[in-house]
Amino acid sequence: MSWEDLEARLVELETRVAFQDDLIATLSEQVSRQEMDLRELWEAKRLLKTQLSEMSPSNIKREEDEAPPPHY
Repeated sequence: MSWEDLEARLVELETRVAFQDDLIATLSEQVSRQEMDLRELWEAKRLLKTQLSEMSPSNIKREEDEAPPPHY
């Protein structure tokens, strides 16, 4: 293997590493953004659950509490 071949392989490997480093950084940023979004969604869910539990109960009876229909 000649010196030029080795140099070409080294350049190719350095190029690949540079692209992989960029890809890893991009993926890391994306994961970080998704984690922040997920935390916001969990907080919104928690607030909605709290609001729902604080609401007055509905005046509509549950199906099992309803009287059966009259028979004719």
